[in-house]
Amino acid sequence: MTSSTLPGDVTRRLARIGERQGLDSASLLRRAGIAADVASPTTGAGVTLSQAAELTQELWILTGDELFGLGPAVPLGSFQLMMRSVIHVPDLRAALQRLAEASEAMTGMPRLRVAVRETLVEVEIDVSRLDDPDHLGGDILATLIHRVLGWLIGRRIGLRELRLPWPETPYAADYEIVFGRHPVFGADRLALAFDRRLLTAPLVRDEQQLADYLADQPNVWFATRDYGTTVADRVRKILERGLRGHWPTPDDIAAQLSVSTQHLRRLLRAEHTSIRQLKEDLLREAAVASLARGEESVEELARRLGFSEASAFRRAFRRWTGRPPGAYRGADGAAPAAARE
Repeated sequence: MTSSTLPGDVTRRLARIGERQGLDSASLLRRAGIAADVASPTTGAGVTLSQAAELTQELWILTGDELFGLGPAVPLGSFQLMMRSVIHVPDLRAALQRLAEASEAMTGMPRLRVAVRETLVEVEIDVSRLDDPDHLGGDILATLIHRVLGWLIGRRIGLRELRLPWPETPYAADYEIVFGRHPVFGADRLALAFDRRLLTAPLVRDEQQLADYLADQPNVWFATRDYGTTVADRVRKILERGLRGHWPTPDDIAAQLSVSTQHLRRLLRAEHTSIRQLKEDLLREAAVASLARGEESVEELARRLGFSEASAFRRAFRRWTGRPPGAYRGADGAAPAAARE
C-alpha cells in the first residue's frame, strides 16, 4: 500500500483474530492507539502503518505465534530464520528453493511450492491448514512473499497472476493497490506468478541490510517499498510527478536520466516495459486507490488524472482492470457515491 494509512478493514480483521483467540479487542486497539470505532464495519476510517504494526506486535506477543494462532503454531522468530537461510544465495531461483526448503523444515510454517512453467514461475502458498475465515493470514503470507522477493533482488516484481482460494471480498480493490494486479477469486489454490526471466536476477542484499529489514518488522508486512534499482523504477519515480498535475514528456525523462530518448526506450524494452506502460500502471493504481477511498466522483477522478472526459476514463479503466469503475468499492464494503457510475 502506497499511502501512510491502511484501510480500516485490516484493523477489523486483526481485531477479530484477537477476539477469536479470547483476547480483549478493545484493549488491544487502545494500546495500539486506535479508536474503537475504526474496527466497526460501519466506518471506512483508516489507521496508520505504525498503528497497524503496533497491533500486530501485540497479537504476536499475546499469541506467541507469527500467524496469530490461525493454524499450527509458527514460533516467533521463524521468519527471521527463513530469511537468514536465504541471504547468501546467488539469485532468485536459489532463494525460492531455500524458502521452499525452509517452509518444509520449520514447525507450523505454511508450505511453499515453486513450479517453473514455460514463461512463468508460480509460487504456491499452502493455506489449507489455516483456520482463517477472514483470509488475513493468507493475505499476509502472499504480501510478504511478494515483497520479500522484490526486496532480495532490489526491484519491483510485476505479478502476471494472483490466484486466491476464497470468494471475492468487499475489499477486493485493495488487492490491486497492494499487488498491482486484480486477483482471480475462487481459485483452487493461493498462488503468485511472475516472469520466468526473473529467476536469474541476482540477490543484492547483505547481512547488515537483512538485519535492518528484520528490525523493521512488522512494517514490512504493510508498507510498499520502491527499491529503485532498475531504469523502469527510476522512470516511474519521475512519472509519479505527473499525478500532481504535469506529465513529463519522454524527452523530459531522458534528460533527467542523462540519456537520449531513443536509448531510454531501448533500456526500457530490455526490461520488458515502456514509458506508456509505466504511466498506465500509475494511472491504474491511482484510480483504484481513489475509488477504494470513495473521496471523489468518477468525473472528478477522470479530470484529476488528465482525461478529457469521464467516458474516456471509463474505457481506459476497463482496459486496465477488465472491470468498470463502479465495481470498486470503499473500505467499508458499501459502494460509495464516488464509485458509482
